Formats: sequence, structure tokens, C-alpha cells
Amino acid sequence: MPAAERRWRFPAGVAALVLGALGLRLWGFRHGLPFVYNADENAHFVAGAIGMFGHTYNPNYFINPPGYTYLLHAAFQLGFGGRDGVSASYAADPSNVFALARALSGVLGAIAVGLLAWAGARLFDRRIGIVAAAVLAVAFLPVHYAHLALNDVPTLAPLCLALAGVGGVFARGRLLDYALAGVGLGLACATKYTGGIVLLPLLAAALVGREQGVAQRLGGLALAGVLALAAFLIANPFALLDFDAFRDGLNEQSAASSDGGGKLGLTASSGIVYYLQTTTWGLGWLPALAALGGAVALAVRDWRRAVVLVPPLVLFLLFMGTQDRYFARWLLPIYPFLCLLAAYGALQALAWLRRPAWAVAVASALLCAQGLVFAIHNDVVLARDDTRQLARDWMVKNVPAGTKVVIEPVMPDAWASDPGRALRGTTGNGARWAKWPTSRSRINPDGTLRKGGLGPIVKLEDYERTLFPQLVRQYAERGYCTVLTGSTQFGRALAEPEDVPRAIKYYDELKRSGRVVFAERQPVRTFSFDFSFNSYPLAFDRPGPEIVIYRLHGGKCPRQ
Repeated sequence: MPAAERRWRFPAGVAALVLGALGLRLWGFRHGLPFVYNADENAHFVAGAIGMFGHTYNPNYFINPPGYTYLLHAAFQLGFGGRDGVSASYAADPSNVFALARALSGVLGAIAVGLLAWAGARLFDRRIGIVAAAVLAVAFLPVHYAHLALNDVPTLAPLCLALAGVGGVFARGRLLDYALAGVGLGLACATKYTGGIVLLPLLAAALVGREQGVAQRLGGLALAGVLALAAFLIANPFALLDFDAFRDGLNEQSAASSDGGGKLGLTASSGIVYYLQTTTWGLGWLPALAALGGAVALAVRDWRRAVVLVPPLVLFLLFMGTQDRYFARWLLPIYPFLCLLAAYGALQALAWLRRPAWAVAVASALLCAQGLVFAIHNDVVLARDDTRQLARDWMVKNVPAGTKVVIEPVMPDAWASDPGRALRGTTGNGARWAKWPTSRSRINPDGTLRKGGLGPIVKLEDYERTLFPQLVRQYAERGYCTVLTGSTQFGRALAEPEDVPRAIKYYDELKRSGRVVFAERQPVRTFSFDFSFNSYPLAFDRPGPEIVIYRLHGGKCPRQ
């Protein structure tokens, strides 16, 4: 093969992977709109980016760093022409605003694939870079969360940029490589704090990298540190300008991660075991096993590279796994490391078996097969109507505007309104139906209904703890005859019935005091903080929880 043709194979392969990754991440990215069903997506970054048009650039919120928020703000400025344009678009129909935010997340996720290929080529060789990038391109978890306007996937782009710099630091130690790693590190931290894990491979590469003197290593690290701090502050300036609020946000984030109270339904007993299990579906069984084999092989054959890539994995797993709360997406910052080790492990196995060069393509296909199948299935499912949309369509048709209803917090408040249109017969706050205030506690410590007004706002995960069977009678007596329930709420109670026995009796009373008038069942019945909120199991044919609507009888509710 001519040298010129060989020279173009790698960039052409990377370009193809990036385009394929982008396609997987944008297919179905408008799912659920105009309603936004992910609570974090609905509450944080998009809202913060729009809010910056009405006040200073201080996010006044540092539980999550604002790097992605600032990026969204710039995108809204370009896409909608600033405050008036984005406000008008959001008020009429939030679909286009969230679609742009999700598209940006998907684009950054695809860019991360290309950057990982570059990092793999610099840390190892081009074959490993291509294989690692292919695994990241199709792995279920990075694909799924690229469909949401959250900071998890956008963090992978600067993190992989930092890894590319680390590869250069390890191989050559030029100041440009240190600079690249530092900028990537700072931007990753400013997008998601745990992106700072990439500091460890940078330090290790400077320590064990080849062809560097002590002065070169120290000078390079100093440059990387200065640029990391500068990049962090450019993307998060109020960490310095409003340091007290920044420190309070960090403390609140730490407290939230280490406080397991209230997360009803989180039944895993070991965070470390839980995270290891998530790699078998979030990354894939073969890539996970290949990464394990790659880590062992690297430790035996090339201890220097092992020092760069393996300790960050172990330390991140130990840190995250010993928190009281854990979710699969929180492991995403180390997925690039896993992909690199999986690629190395697979190609090393082929070398040991003395397989021919074409076997690399076969091994790559096998590594990517599970992820590709489940990612495509996920995209197909997301492109279909959500169960909550089907329930809403039924209610619009069968429950007149202004009717008193009980709606469990399985969808946003906007779900009970009509975006962009004022309806005749709506309630005073613009909602189509008059909702029972499920977002506020109405339960006294003795289990009786609060009579003198409402209690404090109830967190989403605490809703099941406020339920008791007498509520059903209260609904009927006050004319709230239609009750909508969803499995992302009642599933929590069924997962830990001993913790919320009154909630179990509440649902039993619903079944006795009403009849089912609408049901959209889902094949996965056991509650999970993963599979109840994503479409990984192949049994799913549409997104959303199981929805059951009851029509009560008794009190002011006539039998029908």
C-alpha cells in the first residue's frame, strides 16, 4: 500500500467513527419533547443558561460546575439571538431550546470519540486508538446520556483532550504536551468535578515518561498546573469571584453524594460491586473483560503505561463506590480509560495467539457488538412516544380541563399544561387540570392528614414516604377522582416495602377504591435507578415508566 494511502487511513477511520458516533447520539435526541422528563436535565444546566440572560454571569449554583452551562448560554445566544429570542422560543414551546442543548451534548460526545482515538495513538499506537474510539462510540452509557442536556457526556471531550496531552507527555514530554494536558484537565474539572481524575495520569506520565530530565518534568508540570487553573477559571470564573458560594456548592455536592438518606429504591449494598456490574452493560461484557485483561497485561509487560492508566481506575472506583449514593453515569469519567485498556487487552490477546492482521477487525467488531446492538435499540425506543405522552393524550381526550386530579411526581409540572397555548377551562395557574399538591407533604408524624395547610416541599425521592391509605378517601371526599401513578414512584415502594409500609397499603387501597381506566405497562417491572430511567433492556419498545390511571368511586366521585 502506498505511503500516502497509509497516512490517510487513520484520520479517515477516525472521521468515520466520529460521524457514526454522532449519528447514534442524535438519533432520537428530541425524545419526550416538549416535556423534559429527566429531573436533572429539567432543573439544572438549561435553566441556568437561560437565567444568565436576565442577571449576571454568576450561576449562583456550584453543586455542578458551570462550564457546560456557559457553553449552552453561548449556544442560545447564537441559535436564538439572545435573551428575547430564547425566552420567546421557550415560552412558546421549550422543544427547540432543549433540542439544541441535547444536540450540543451529542456533538461533544462524538468529539470525545475522535479525541480518544488521538489519545490512544499517542499513548500506544494508531490501532489501539481506533479500537478504543470504536468502543466509546457505541458503548450504551455514553450514547444514552449524550441524548440529555447533562454535563456527564460533555465532560468526556476535554477529558480525552487531556489524555491526548498525557500521551505526549509520556512519549516526549514537550511543553506543548503538558499545555494540552493542563487545558484539558481544567476544562474537564469546570464541566464536571470528577473529570479531575485525569490529573493522576498526567502526574504519572510526568513521573515515568521517557526522555525527560527533572527540570523538564517540573517545568512541564508547572505549566500544566497554571494552564489547568486558567482554563478552570475561564470556564468557571465565579469559583474565584464568589469563592464562598463555590466552596458551599462543593460541600453540598459532597454531602449529597455521601448521604444515602431518602434514596428509596437504591437497594445495592456495595457501591464498588454495583459499579463493576454497570460496566457489563454500560460498556459491555467483552470490553469490560478485555479492560481487566488489558490492565493485567499492561502491568506485566509495560509497567510505565500501567502506572499511567490503571491507578486512576482503581482510585476512582474506590472513591465513588464508597459513597452512599451511586448511579451508573457517575462512572463515565473513567470510560475512556476502560476503552483504552480494552483495546490494548484485545490486541495483546491477538498477538499472543499469533492471529493474522485481519483478526483485528474481527476483534473490534466483537468488542463493539453488544454496545452497538443496545445503542441502536435505545435510539429506536427514544424515537417513539413516551408512555407519559400516551397517558397525557388519553387524559386530554377523557378528562375535561379543570378536573381535579392526582398526578404522582413522575413528570414535570409543565406536563399538566399546554405549552404555548392558553386553554379555555384551565385553572388559575395555567394548568389544564387542578392537581392535588403532591409536591408538598400532607402527612403528620402520626400518619394523619395535615389539616392546617401544607407542609414543606417534598423531594422527588421522598414522595413515597408521604403516602398512607387514608389519602385515597381524602381524594374522593374532595372530588379528586382521577389518580395517575407511575412506576418510577410506586416501584420504589415495591423495591423496599419494609421501609414504606404505609405506601404499600396506599396502593392497595387505590386498587380497592377505584378501577383502572388507563394502563401503559412496561416489561421491566422491578424498580432500578438505571433500567427504570433508560431503555437498555431489549424488552422495551418505548421510553417511560409504567403508567396506571385509576378512577375512584365514593365521596364526590360517582361510580361509572
